[in-house]
Amino acid sequence: MKAIKYILFLLLIAIIGTAIYVAVQPNSFEVTRTRTIKAPVTVIYNNVIDYKNWEAWSSWAESDPDMIITLSDQTKGIGGSYSWEDKDGIGTMKTLEAVPNKSIKQTLQFAEFPSSDIDWTFTPNEDGSTDATWTISGKDLPFDFKAFAAFSGGMEKQIGPHYERSLEKLDSIIAVDMKTYSIEINGMTEHSGGYYLYNTTSCKITELKTKMVESLSKVGHYAMTNKVPMAGAPYTFYHKWDEKNNAVMYSACVPTTEKVISTDGDILTGQLESFKAIKTTLKGDYENLKETWDSVMKYIPEHGHEFAENGPMLEVYLTDPQSTPNPADWVTEIYIAVK
Repeated sequence: MKAIKYILFLLLIAIIGTAIYVAVQPNSFEVTRTRTIKAPVTVIYNNVIDYKNWEAWSSWAESDPDMIITLSDQTKGIGGSYSWEDKDGIGTMKTLEAVPNKSIKQTLQFAEFPSSDIDWTFTPNEDGSTDATWTISGKDLPFDFKAFAAFSGGMEKQIGPHYERSLEKLDSIIAVDMKTYSIEINGMTEHSGGYYLYNTTSCKITELKTKMVESLSKVGHYAMTNKVPMAGAPYTFYHKWDEKNNAVMYSACVPTTEKVISTDGDILTGQLESFKAIKTTLKGDYENLKETWDSVMKYIPEHGHEFAENGPMLEVYLTDPQSTPNPADWVTEIYIAVK
């Protein structure tokens, strides 16, 4: 009998000790992780602000293929939400606040536990990358929540690795998405031609990317400063391409609605007559332009067309990278004159 009383006494002491241990645990928690992602801030923000993208990079979804995810009618922006169900219970997430390309505030409710605050901040870097910081926090924690945290290794152990893996997957998915591109040879068309302002430059092919930006900026700035009505997207008019000698000559052009008399000696006025051309469309990063040009240059003779001698070869930029930061969404058209 004494043994039983002794055991019960020890058990009582253990229970009291455990209760004290749990009671003195912190009444709040915070777990945060940051990852530098080589992508413009807008691209990352646009992915995170829409819950329909989350399953693809969620570490929890990756580790539990039986998880059931339910998207609400609104998944994007303030008021957007989604829910999930796994072996531990049902959870919901809702967006409360959002400052485009800067921050997102959300609330998370899981099972019977108290709600937690979710915060995202996005900090662009000078090299074009972005620091994405993801934080979860809670306060005024009840006894049962503190008990769960204490005996499961703490919230840092429970959530930290999932945050790290999720951010890693988000990074990979965005990197792949930004490299997505397609090339479509549209075939024969008639280019309408028209007046244009231009600046002609000769340089090494290896310098073309940098020089092109300078030339197009110069012509575009002149047109805007002088309030010249533009008739379409800016383009490059290639005059010479000599890979053997690493040389290219081109004109950076802005189409105009009428003939413009330029007051800048470096900015001239030209006119394109209408011409028959093979049109090709690239959707994707400019780094895929070489493959696009190679494809259409091969296509023309293979399909019985002849290059027009000294005919125009144009590269038209329908998308402004400043307003469309994801290279996968850039659209470029190529027109090569044929007989």
